[in-house]
Amino acid sequence: MKFLWMIFSWWHGATIGTLLNTWFRGVAVGADGFGNRYYQSKDGKRRWVIYKHTVEGSFVPPEWHIWLHHTVDEPPAADLKKKSWEKDYLPNLSGTAGAYHPRGSLAAEGVRQSATGDYEAWSPNA
Repeated sequence: MKFLWMIFSWWHGATIGTLLNTWFRGVAVGADGFGNRYYQSKDGKRRWVIYKHTVEGSFVPPEWHIWLHHTVDEPPAADLKKKSWEKDYLPNLSGTAGAYHPRGSLAAEGVRQSATGDYEAWSPNA
């Protein structure tokens, strides 16, 4: 079944063409914490990622993003030290169960809080 997904959909992972190109022309460079694998062409001019899960650009951490876009020449080190004030990277979770829903949102609790009485509905006749 996974083979059919690879033939007919690009958003569930790498297509057969991408895998063949990676196999014949790519050099493995590294992987990130999400399980994505990073490659570059043998001459070093092209760089790409093969996603572990859904193909979504926000699943590329910042340190790999700058490498993919040729901002830095060397791929990030596996033991990259974080500052004490830095948070762990989270991809965009919009549209998933982990999405942020502010207090009072119908998606957060499923029930809206009752009005406090300081709100008066607008009426066009008033």
